[in-house]
Amino acid sequence: MPVVYASGTLSLALVEILVHLTSAPLAAYSAVPLEFPEALVTIVELNGLPKSWRDSPAPPETRAIGDKWVADRRSAALRVPSVVVPGEHNYVLNPNHPDFRRVRLGAAVPFPFDPRLPRP
Repeated sequence: MPVVYASGTLSLALVEILVHLTSAPLAAYSAVPLEFPEALVTIVELNGLPKSWRDSPAPPETRAIGDKWVADRRSAALRVPSVVVPGEHNYVLNPNHPDFRRVRLGAAVPFPFDPRLPRP
């Protein structure tokens, strides 16, 4: 099921990459800004998540929320709480939703990692 993962801020995207990094070298990354109307967004509230939503690995119930959202075609974007940074949000985008064409992609810009960042 194709989806696009995005973060609400560039700093959150950085933290999300670092927390999932499995090897020491940091590959070359680019940041691609996205814009979309709030009307395209379905919001997952904390009280709509299972108690174990912050567990690692993620419980199957959290994936089921996204799977149902894609299958129901409720919106082009789904805002979900970040597990890594409380109070911030990530977005899941459905490229097969008819309103996905309203998502505006900016130009990719190189994102070099600061060499002082910790590595696994």
